[in-house]
Amino acid sequence: MTTASRETGEKLRERIRHAISSQQQPTVTVLSSLLAVQDLLHYIPDEAVEEVAAFSKTSINEVWSVASFYTNFRFTPPGNVTLDVCWGPSCHLMGAQNVLKAVQDELGLNEEATTEDGTVTLRYSTCLGACANAPVVAVDHHMRGRVTPVSAAQIAASLRKAPPSH
Repeated sequence: MTTASRETGEKLRERIRHAISSQQQPTVTVLSSLLAVQDLLHYIPDEAVEEVAAFSKTSINEVWSVASFYTNFRFTPPGNVTLDVCWGPSCHLMGAQNVLKAVQDELGLNEEATTEDGTVTLRYSTCLGACANAPVVAVDHHMRGRVTPVSAAQIAASLRKAPPSH
């Protein structure tokens, strides 16, 4: 391991420790600590599991059991932008399948994943909470409603060219 990579690793650990120790709620838990890290980094690296275990005085296995239980935790870095496609009941009835297919085709993906160039992470959502505007997609949590397959594909294409948002 080079000095530069150790510095990067230690800097990452410092950021993680700061996120964990800066929580404002009266009770700090393994779950709240993992959420704090994910809010900061947008994923949970191995170093975070180790730091949460140390901070909460528990085992790495116990932290992993919490982290792996919740499907919203990521364990790999996301793309520069996250595109959520809702396929909940209202969106499904309004054509979400065709929207999803158009987005997948545009991004060259056939499942939830990050594009090879790391620009876009595609996620499926069971509900984005904007049913009146179905079908809905969200770009880094910013809703866009009444999308069509064509407009959704255009959104996806534009994201490939966008600068990183996090």
